[in-house]
This record gives sequence, C-alpha cells and structure tokens, in this order.
Amino acid sequence: MISVSTHDDVGLIELNRPERRNALDIATCRQLVDAAAEVRAAGARAVVVAGNGSAFCSGADFGEVYTDEFLDALYTGLHAVADLPMPTVAAVTGPAIGGGLQLALACDLRVAAPEAVFGLPTARLGLAVDPWTIERLVQIAGGGTARSLLLACATVDAATAHARGLADTLGDRDAALALARDIATMAPLTLAYNKRAVNAFGRGGHTDPAVVDGLAADFRGCWAAEDIAEGRAARTEKRVPVFRGR
Repeated sequence: MISVSTHDDVGLIELNRPERRNALDIATCRQLVDAAAEVRAAGARAVVVAGNGSAFCSGADFGEVYTDEFLDALYTGLHAVADLPMPTVAAVTGPAIGGGLQLALACDLRVAAPEAVFGLPTARLGLAVDPWTIERLVQIAGGGTARSLLLACATVDAATAHARGLADTLGDRDAALALARDIATMAPLTLAYNKRAVNAFGRGGHTDPAVVDGLAADFRGCWAAEDIAEGRAARTEKRVPVFRGR
C-alpha cells in the first residue's frame, strides 16, 4: 500500500507496509506508477519518497520476486519515480536494501537518518539488478562503492553513505521534507532542465544529437521564461522570488 499527499507544493509518496518493512510486491510497484502520476497532477514542485515504520524499504517481497510479472512491475515503478520532471528526495530513515536501494537511487537526492543502511545483496540470493540500476549507482556513489555493494554484498551505513556521495545529506524525514520545501520555491523550469541535463549526461546523452538539441531548446526556454523577469525583479526589490514555472 502507498499513501500519497501534497502540501505546500511538496508531494509525499509513502510506502505503507510497515508489517512487511515496506517490502515491494507487485501491487506496491504498480501503485508507485499511480502515485507518481498523482503528485504530478497535483502540481507538486518537489517530491519526497519515504517509508512508514522502521524501514525505508527492505527490498522485494520474496513471495513474488522470482516472477517475470514482478520484474516488469518493479522497473515500471522505479522508472515512474525516476522520470518525474520535478526533483525527488528519498527520506531514508531505515534500511534501504535491494529494491529499496533501487528506489532510493531512482530519486534525485537522498537524505539518510542515522539508522539508514544501504545494501544490494543480489549475489547472495542468485538475483540481479538491471544495467540502469548499476549505471545509476556508479554515477551517484562512484565505482568503488558500486563494486563494494555488488561484488562483496557489503552494507553501507549512513555516515559512510554520506562520505561516499550515496547520501546527499544526513537527517530524518523532517530534514527531507524541509529540503523539498526549499526546492519547491525554486524556478521549476530551471530545475526541470537541470534534471534532464544531469540524467542525459549520466547516460552519455551528450553524444546524441537529438538529446543535445532538446537540452539546447530547454536552455533557451529558461532564458525566455517569465520567471527570469521575476528573479530579476525580486533581486532588485530585495525579496524572495515567486516563480510560476512559465
């Protein structure tokens, strides 16, 4: 089960299976797709992904993990989160293991509480994650951390995750929500452009002419938007800008 809400331009997607430590089953993965669509329709400018209870997400529900249907539902759900146009923040307030780490990686930023633990023990289980997950892990945390998690099935605590870039900052759910609220005050078009560019270059998109042309158009769009005039006026008037995303 997933709970979804939006307040002050911040969407909250919360895994709500505390009795299963928020393990991902087929139904929950499919609900991720609906939840992503819901926060987008609500006009959220930033989104927090969290877990109810002592775990962020303990991984896949082993009652279903060995089926093709589960794999399809998992990756459809992960990409629904990763493809949201606004910044996303994972509030990792407990274990993020296997599919839980994948969900944290699908977010743009990760806030790790002291009790957070990251792991990807696929080799202990005879499972595997897709190349997108590995690429995303290497891009975010570096090759050394990726090798440690994938080849030694190591676990990484919050402090180590922060030191290695896997977690962007340390803090609890309130800290993640505060970060998202701050992001929600920023220029939406600029944030969306920045996110597309970072994701494209992480995938080597700078070599694809269509991607380069698209990003160039987005760049020009930011400079032609009404928000740039609002930013200029707010600076002159010494006030906080109110960006409209147009």
